[in-house]
Amino acid sequence: MKRGLLLFAHGARDPRWAQPFEAVVQRIHAHAPGTPVALAYLEFMAPPLEEAGAALVAQGCDTVEVVPLFLGAGGHVRKDLPALLDRLRAAHAGVTWRLRPAIGEVEAVIEAMALAALQPAP
Repeated sequence: MKRGLLLFAHGARDPRWAQPFEAVVQRIHAHAPGTPVALAYLEFMAPPLEEAGAALVAQGCDTVEVVPLFLGAGGHVRKDLPALLDRLRAAHAGVTWRLRPAIGEVEAVIEAMALAALQPAP
């Protein structure tokens, strides 16, 4: 089994918006250099989810965990993302696609945000 990570963010018109998400990818590479990881966007930026997912499959991933980089599970995570995942499942029938909770609902992230909020302003 070869596991890949597919990080999914909203996207924005300003390319600087993506910098924190790109930093997450770099940290994943630093912590787990052998883990294939791709960053995808819902809109305004590239690559879209289907293209990034196909790239992971091309790298030999047969299990892909999709991590929504959203603070909460709103409409994009509850409605748009499952429909996009259905397309990936149809296009890559031999691959297991696992949807994880929105990153902002993960206990470690909630704790990190609380600790960051408690830091004095620079």
